[in-house]
Amino acid sequence: TKISIEAFTTRAGRPDGYDPSGSRAGKVLSPSRRRDAVDHVVEGLGVSERRACRVIGQHRSTQRKPGTPRGDEGTLTEAVIHLAERFGRYGYRRITALLRADGWHVNEKRVYRIWRREGLKVPMKQPKRSRLWLNDGSCVRLRPTHKGHVWSYDFVQDRTHDGKVFRMLCVIDEFTRECLAISVARRLNSRDVLDTLGELFVQHGAPEHIRSDNGPEFIATALRDWLGRIGVKTLYITPASPWENGYCESFNSKLRDELLAREIFYDLREAKVLIEAWRQHYNTVRPHSSLGYKPPAPKAVLPAAFIPPYYGGVAA
Repeated sequence: TKISIEAFTTRAGRPDGYDPSGSRAGKVLSPSRRRDAVDHVVEGLGVSERRACRVIGQHRSTQRKPGTPRGDEGTLTEAVIHLAERFGRYGYRRITALLRADGWHVNEKRVYRIWRREGLKVPMKQPKRSRLWLNDGSCVRLRPTHKGHVWSYDFVQDRTHDGKVFRMLCVIDEFTRECLAISVARRLNSRDVLDTLGELFVQHGAPEHIRSDNGPEFIATALRDWLGRIGVKTLYITPASPWENGYCESFNSKLRDELLAREIFYDLREAKVLIEAWRQHYNTVRPHSSLGYKPPAPKAVLPAAFIPPYYGGVAA
């Protein structure tokens, strides 16, 4: 009967019909699992394949037609595994964006199937964080609306292999998500912050606002007076509220997760080289989920030089 066949399919070797956690087994949804279930019923109960397909809900043509993988399945799998080994903290969506950038015309669902089949990394869950809200339900944080509207900066700390501490000053544009600079040194004070900002203002222009926490390097009188003279407004977050500087905190977590937690720096020079190389990769190659899986500042490709045609020795 239909009930006996369904019970036999659900049981699948478990005499009580339940899995070890105490809940009933899940539904058989994919065609491959349905094909295995039909074969299991035919072999175990001795019913015909036609009846087993009708009860389980598997089309007979699907049951009899063998699965034929695509011709590029092996090559695509190798490409996915290669990118997963190179960028160990990327999920399948970001890997899909990299594959498309390399010329693959591939669906995100197909990459996900390969991702699950090969047992690749599942993204780590992030804890929920509270936010600061006003009575009318609006957030205090100023939202960036265009390039150069709001910059933010913060310090990150790490150690070299000999145990000595070094610091990094990360400066980002909140609208474009571009990392403008990562200054690396054993010690960084308010003067170093001023020098770094001065070089960036010459290169990119001064922003309208700059956001930071209330660290002594950022609230120094000399730095605040200098920013006020050139017309840059300072935005200081509420103490003990890092979520108000969310763009920079998110960037810092990516920097630590994808580089600092994976590399051993034997000296400060090696740290500077690797961190700057990662910054260039972050800006020009790494797909950003908030930008439609496009890099924040991709390299511009210049067209070939145009040579105007000549007519009788005179340029057209």
